[in-house]
Amino acid sequence: MGRMIDAKNLLDRFLGQGAAAGALRQMAGGSTPARRPEPAPGQGGNSPWTSPGGTSAGGSGLNLPGGFTGGSTGGSLGGLADAARQAMGQSGKGGLAAGGAAGGLLGLLVGGGKKKSGLNRALTHGGAALLGALASRAYENWQKGQAPHQSPLATPQEAERVEQRFLPAAKPASDGQPFELALIRAMIAAAKADGHIDAEEQRRIFAKVDEAGLDAEAKGFVFDALAAPAGVSEVAASASTPEQAAELYLASRLAVDPDQPAERAYLEALAHRLKLPEGLAAHLDRQAEGTAEG
Repeated sequence: MGRMIDAKNLLDRFLGQGAAAGALRQMAGGSTPARRPEPAPGQGGNSPWTSPGGTSAGGSGLNLPGGFTGGSTGGSLGGLADAARQAMGQSGKGGLAAGGAAGGLLGLLVGGGKKKSGLNRALTHGGAALLGALASRAYENWQKGQAPHQSPLATPQEAERVEQRFLPAAKPASDGQPFELALIRAMIAAAKADGHIDAEEQRRIFAKVDEAGLDAEAKGFVFDALAAPAGVSEVAASASTPEQAAELYLASRLAVDPDQPAERAYLEALAHRLKLPEGLAAHLDRQAEGTAEG
């Protein structure tokens, strides 16, 4: 039986490690001081998905745009995963072997910088910890009834104060696997939503993944995630808490260009399937946009 995947490390490598990531890395999976206290059991407090008006909010039976409910997301990767596995151990030491490129492996998937500049900027300021900090900030702004607005990038100090429930390692995904793996799958599915990954791009991505210095288990996970068809139903099903739903949407938003109709439709369908309350997706969108400006 193979070793378990180090999900925290894989997410960190997948997102890329910027200069600020080291100060925040512990936030993705361990205890840190000065976090906000959780509300006591039985006390309403900061229960997510309580709308500014005090009523419970959730998605309803909305019609989803066609093509996003599951199955193919375009750009089928077919048997390339097997071919890439056969090449393991034969690649050179260049490329992303040091794991320091902004945007990491996901940067390759979204076109090597041809698309979203916000992806690289955001994730070099803290990786997985930043997702939790931004999701927490978006939720707080939404709960206070504020209009959605862009904010500066979360600082290390802000990330250190984020509530435990907004951290990727706070609770496993609904399938019992580390939630960090669900975030990786979500970003891959979102990046494939426009269907513009051709065969040559697929081979380039697999080759760079193979050069990234990952162990066999981590490589296998990434190859499988790249090859597997996935839609909003599969992504949304991995959320076991409202906080995880918000982070899945935010991670997906960072991996797409919302100005492209197919990718915007994917995000709208995902928000519906995640049952995000009315208005929260707009707050998450603004936080993602803020990372591009930061």
